[in-house]
Order: sequence, then C-alpha cells, then structure tokens
Amino acid sequence: METRAHHILIGLFTLLAAAALLAIALWLGKSGSENASDRYDIVFEEAVSGLSRGSKVEFNGIRIGEVSELRLDPQDPQRVYARVSVEHSAPIRSDTRARLVLAGVTGTSFIRLSSGSDPASRPLQPQGAQVPVIVATPSPISKLLDQGEDAALNVNELLVQARAIVSAENAESLRLTLKHVEQASATVAEQREELARAMRALAQASERANAALEQATRLLATSNRLLDEQGSQTLQGAQRSLAAVEQTMTTVRQLVADNRGALESGARGLGEIGPALAELRATLASLRQVSRQLEDRPADFLLGLEPIKEFQP
Repeated sequence: METRAHHILIGLFTLLAAAALLAIALWLGKSGSENASDRYDIVFEEAVSGLSRGSKVEFNGIRIGEVSELRLDPQDPQRVYARVSVEHSAPIRSDTRARLVLAGVTGTSFIRLSSGSDPASRPLQPQGAQVPVIVATPSPISKLLDQGEDAALNVNELLVQARAIVSAENAESLRLTLKHVEQASATVAEQREELARAMRALAQASERANAALEQATRLLATSNRLLDEQGSQTLQGAQRSLAAVEQTMTTVRQLVADNRGALESGARGLGEIGPALAELRATLASLRQVSRQLEDRPADFLLGLEPIKEFQP
C-alpha cells in the first residue's frame, strides 16, 4: 500500500516538474520574442576614441542597444564600422542620424541616434542577411580630441613666448617705454592751452577754406553760365569776322590780279628813282657840311680864307 502511494507521489511530482519546465520555456520564448534585436552598421569617417564593445546606443536619450563589434574598413583604414544591436521596436528610419558622443569626463563614448527631419522617410529594416548601414555625422568632440595635442603644443609655445616677453631685459625695456609714454603725456598736458589754440586756429582756417571753396564754386558756376549764354554769340561774331577777312583777302587778290601790269611798271620806275635818291643824299650831305662850316667860321667861309694852322714846337 505504501509502495503504491510513493509511486503516485513520484508521478505527481514528475508531472508538476514537467509543467513547470514547459511554463518556463514558454515564458522564455515569449520574452525572447519581445526582446528581439536588429543589427545595424554605423560608419564613422573619424577616430572613435572611447568607443568599445558594450558601449551603449541611445535614441533621443533612451538606451536601445549596445555596440557588439568594431572593425576597420579593409579598403579604407580611416573608416570605422561599428556593428550595433538595437531593440526591434526602435524607430530606426532611413533619415536617422548617428553621432559619437563623449560620456562625461571619463573618456568613454557612446553612439547617439536621432530622428531626421523627413516625416515620410521609410523604416530602415534588415533585408535578409544584409545589414543596413547608417553613416555617422562628424562629431565636434572627436575633432576636439584629435586636435587636442596640437592645441597643447600651441599652448606650450605660447607660454614659452610669454616667458620670453616677461624676461628681465624686456621688462626693463617695457619700463622705459612706459616712462617715456608718461613723460610724453606730461608734456602734452603742459601744452594743453597751446594745443587748444592751435586747434581753434585750425578750425578757423578750415572755416575760411570752406568759405573760399564756396566762393570759388559760385564763381565757377557764374563763369559756366556766362560761357553758356555769351559763348555762342562770341563764336558767331568770330565766325562773321573771319568771313569778312576772307572776303577782304579775296578782294585784294582780285585787285592785285587786275593791276599786275601797273604794279610792274611802278616797280621799274622805282628802280630808276634809286640813282636820283643817291644824288639827293650826296647833295644833302654837302649842304649839311656847308651849314656846319658856316656856323663854326662864318668870316673865313665868306672870305674864302683857309683856317690858320696852329704851330706846335
């Protein structure tokens, strides 16, 4: 009787254990289906400092997965592929953007996903064995980390130059320069009244120059107006005068042509007058000599006496 009771208990325990195992299997299967994940390759065209396997993946600040693999592109070592596993329910679309973000001051990084601006973009789902690719945008933090070494070198050079500037020799030069500036300022302060008078004189000269410029402008305007009003009349008068002169020259040419014979005869007559004029000049010279003798020695001239020659021993 006891043996049969033991067999019944063992059978009940076995059934209960089998039912429990079945329930656990069903729960695990349901949980696995609910927690199914999708894989994506995020491509970085920069260094992924601080990113490693297991780094989290966030979408608008909510963790939706993690980094499962990191590898370099065999064709381009500057390109890094980050394989991520995210929840199947994550709203990954064709315009989803990815960026590397620094997590605090620890130096670790994670991937931040954000939705795009196109509401009509299609969901980005895996197609068979092909893994969808998301190209990451450049990260300012990554650029800062890459350029940090150069920045540190520049800071060191700046410190060296600053140390050279504040050396004892340069400090003495700076002190002398400041002293000279102070002396120049004192001199300017002493000559304040003279400078004020000079500035007033300069202002007065500027006013006079402006007045002279205004007068010159008015004079130029008046001259332009006179030229515009009377210039045409003067030009017309000059044209009439030139026409009259041309007409006179034409008349003279005509007179010369008409009296060419008389002019030639007159020229020959003038040639005969030449000897007569020479004789007339000689006669006038003789008369002039007689007149001079008459004035000097009238008695001797009238009596026909020769002038007495003085004897010189």
